[in-house]
Amino acid sequence: MKVLVVGSGGREHALCWAIAKSAKLSKLYCAPGNAGIADVAECVAVGAEDVDAVVSFAKENAIDLVVVGPEAPLVLGMVDKLEEAGIKAFGPSAAASVLEGSKGFMKDMCAKAGVPTAGYGRFTDAAKAKEFIRENGAPIVVKTDGLAAGKGVIICQSVEEAEKAVDDMMGDKIFGDAGNEIVIEDFLRGEECSFFALVDGERALPLAAAQDHKAAYDGDRGPNTGGMGAYSPAPIASPEICDKIMETAINPLIKTMADEGCPYKGVLFCGLMVEDGVPTVLEYNIRFGDPECQVLMMRWKSDVLEALDAAAEGRLDDITLEWHDETAMVVVMAAEGYPGSYEKGTEIKNLAEANGVENAFVFHAGTKAEDDKVLATGGRVLGVTGRGTSVSEAQATTYKAVDAIDWPKGFCRRDIGWRAVEREKS
Repeated sequence: MKVLVVGSGGREHALCWAIAKSAKLSKLYCAPGNAGIADVAECVAVGAEDVDAVVSFAKENAIDLVVVGPEAPLVLGMVDKLEEAGIKAFGPSAAASVLEGSKGFMKDMCAKAGVPTAGYGRFTDAAKAKEFIRENGAPIVVKTDGLAAGKGVIICQSVEEAEKAVDDMMGDKIFGDAGNEIVIEDFLRGEECSFFALVDGERALPLAAAQDHKAAYDGDRGPNTGGMGAYSPAPIASPEICDKIMETAINPLIKTMADEGCPYKGVLFCGLMVEDGVPTVLEYNIRFGDPECQVLMMRWKSDVLEALDAAAEGRLDDITLEWHDETAMVVVMAAEGYPGSYEKGTEIKNLAEANGVENAFVFHAGTKAEDDKVLATGGRVLGVTGRGTSVSEAQATTYKAVDAIDWPKGFCRRDIGWRAVEREKS
C-alpha cells in the first residue's frame, strides 16, 4: 500500500514510525512532516490544512490510504473530499468531526446518547453565561465551543474567575472565533484518563487507556498546555473501568452518531474523569491524542496499518489487536516560555545519543532540519518516549533519554507518571 499521513507533529511522527513497520506498506509519505518524520517517510511540502493540495497529491501519486492526523483538516472536510475523489481515508467526515469542532454539539450528542457527562449550558450571550455561573457557583469550567488548539478550557475556582473567563473568550477573543459560543460545565472531581477506540461507522474496537499531564510544570502546576507527557496503560483504567467506558461512553455514542446521519469512522478519543470506579465523559476528540499517540504506538504490537485500513473500510470485525505488556511513557520537551511566547530556531543536539538509549525513542513535533542541524520550530518540540516492565522502569528509561539531549533552550516536567509511580510504591 502507498500511504500518506497528514500532519507535522509528534502524533504524526508516531503514526509514521508505526506504519513504517507494516508488511503491507510499499511507500510512505507525510505532508508536511518534520525533521524526525523525514527518517521514516518522504516529506512533501503540502500544508496539513490545504485540503485541495492534499487531494491533488493523493490522486497524482495513486495513494491507497490517507491517514489524517490533526483535527483541523478533519473539521474542514478533508476525508469527504478524499472519498469524493475515490481515495480511501482514515478519519471522520466533516459532519462527524463536529464532535470535536463544537463542544456544544458534543454535549448535545452525549445527552441524546445517554452518555454520563457533566451538567452544562451553551451560550452566545455573555450576560446569560454569567447569570448561569452565578446560579451554579464554583468551581466551574468555561470552554470555547470551537477549536482552540487544546487550550480553550479554563477551570475556574471562583465565580469572579469564571466571569473573567467569559469576558476573555467572548469579549477579548483570546481564542479568536472559537469563543463566539461557549460551553459552561459543572466541575468533575476524580482522576483523569484518556481512552481510545477504533471505529468503522458501526462498531468500535477498544485500543488502550493513557493518562496525560496538561499542566506546564511539576506538581500539576502552571498554565494548561496541549500535554506535557503521558503514559499507558493507566492504572486508573482497570479492565473493569475500560469495559464500562465501552458500554456507557463509546458504543452508545457510535450508535447515536449513526442514527443522527453522521456515522463516525476513525479513532475516537474519549477524555474521562474516574471517581469511585465510575467513568464520566469530559470530552471526545476525533483523532489520536498528542502526546498519547506516542505511547499507544510504542505499545501497539500488531500491524497498525492493517487496523487503520480495516477501520476505513468498515471491517473491524476482521481485526485482532496485540499489545506489548510493558508500560510506555512520553516526556514532552518544550521551548522555554511555552505555552506563552517562546523563541524559535534554537538548535537541538545529541538526538542520536537519546535514540541510542535502550527501549527509548525520540518523536519529533515542532522541528525542522537545516544545514545538518535540527532546529526547534514550535512550542512542544520533542516527545521522548520509553518502555519498561513497570511505570518506574519506563520513567527511568525515558528520563535517561531526556538527559542525553543537549537543548539549553528547552524544558520538561520531571514528574511524568507520578501518580502511577506512587501506586507502585504503595
